[in-house]
Amino acid sequence: MNEFKYKGNILYCEDVSILDIVKDYSTPFYLYSHRTIVDHFLKIKNAFSAIDPLICFSMKANSNLNICKALLNEGCGLDIVSGGELYKALKIGCPPSKIVYASVGKTEEEIETAIRKKIFSFNVESIPELIMIDTVARRLKTKPRVALRVNPDVKPDTHDYITTGTKEKKFGIDFKTAEDIFDNANKYSNVSIKGLHVHIGSQITDVEPFITSLKKVLDFVEKGNIGLEWLNIGGGFGIMYHDESAKTAEDFARAIIPILKARNLKIILEPGRFIVGSGGILVCKVLYVKTGVTGKNFAIIDAGMNDLIRPSLYKAYHEVLPVAKLDTTSLVYDVVGPICESGDYLALDRSLPKLSSGEYLAVMSAGAYGYTMASNYNSRPRPAEIMVIDGHVKIIRRAETYKNLIAGERIIKELK
Repeated sequence: MNEFKYKGNILYCEDVSILDIVKDYSTPFYLYSHRTIVDHFLKIKNAFSAIDPLICFSMKANSNLNICKALLNEGCGLDIVSGGELYKALKIGCPPSKIVYASVGKTEEEIETAIRKKIFSFNVESIPELIMIDTVARRLKTKPRVALRVNPDVKPDTHDYITTGTKEKKFGIDFKTAEDIFDNANKYSNVSIKGLHVHIGSQITDVEPFITSLKKVLDFVEKGNIGLEWLNIGGGFGIMYHDESAKTAEDFARAIIPILKARNLKIILEPGRFIVGSGGILVCKVLYVKTGVTGKNFAIIDAGMNDLIRPSLYKAYHEVLPVAKLDTTSLVYDVVGPICESGDYLALDRSLPKLSSGEYLAVMSAGAYGYTMASNYNSRPRPAEIMVIDGHVKIIRRAETYKNLIAGERIIKELK
C-alpha cells in the first residue's frame, strides 16, 4: 500500500491534499502516512507469522517518537544502536523485553543503562565489547543476554556504505572467533551467550544473499553443536526507489522461513526501511529556476542536502513529483538546494513539467534515513515532521528555529 497518490492533478497523502497542507505549514517538511507505515509493518508480521518472530523496528531508519509509538501499538519491538535511541524507546513505553541493542561502539555508560533496564539482548560485535559487557554485568551482579553478531562474508548487491556482512567491514565477528568464544564461554560467566545475530546490509532487493548468509550461520551452529535459544536474522529488505525489482514481504518470507522453520529457535527480525521508506516524503518549494550557460536547467528548491543527504552521500535516487500536475512542456532539470556545495542536489537530469517559482515538489520514498540523517549544515534549522492519521494532519516534530541553532552555545567572557 502506498498512500501518496494523485487524485486528479493533485498529489494526496491518504485522503488529504498536499496542496492544502502547504497552505498551513511552511516548506520544507517531512510528511508521513500513518496508514502506509502500519500497513508495511503488518505485511512483514503476516508474511512471517508461521515462525512468530519478534519484529524489532530499526530506529536508525526513523526515530520519531510518534512513528515508533504507532509501530509499538501494533506489537512491534525496537532495534536500537545508541543510548539516545534507548532513551527514546523507553520514553514511548517500549517494553525492555522487546529491545535489542546493536552498534560496534557501545560505551560503558550505555551498556550499564541497558543492563539496568533489562533489555532483551545485546548484539555483540567484538571480544573487547563482550569483555566490557561481562565486566559491567559482574559489577551489577546480573547476567544479561547477548547474541554474537557473526560476519558471514556475504556481499549483497547494494551500496558499499550500507554493506555490513563482508570481512573487510567493521561489523561482526568471524566464525572462527565466534567458535572460540562459545568454546570458552566460561571466561564470560556474567553473560548468557545464547543467541546469534547476522545482518548483511541495507536496501537488499534479492533473496539470495539472505539465503546464503543464513545457511552459513546455521551450518556453523550445527557443526559446532552450539546451544542457541534465539537467532536474530537482522533486516535489510529493500524497497523500490526507481527501477529496482524489489521483493515483497511474502517473497522474503517464502525464501527464508523454510530455512528456519525446522530449528526450534526464537527468531528476531530488524526491518527498518521496508516499513517506513515509502511511508514518507519531503515536500519542498521551488525558489528559483535558472538556466546555465550550457543550457542546463536548475530548479533551486528550499530543501537541501542537510535535509536529505542520501542523494549526495549514496548517489541515491528519489523520484521527484510536482504536488500539482502541470499541463506544460517537460524540461530536464537538476533539482538542487541552497547549500554551498556542488554536491547539494536531490535529483539530477530529471524530466519535469516546466517549473516556476512558488511551485511545490514532493521528493518520494524519503521516510527512511531522511530526517534521522538531517543536519544543521550551513546553520539551517531542520524541517518539521508531519503525519496524516485518520484524516487529520498532525505535527509530530516542530521545525527548528534559529534559537534552536544556538541553544547549546555560550559566548565566553573572554570574547565579550
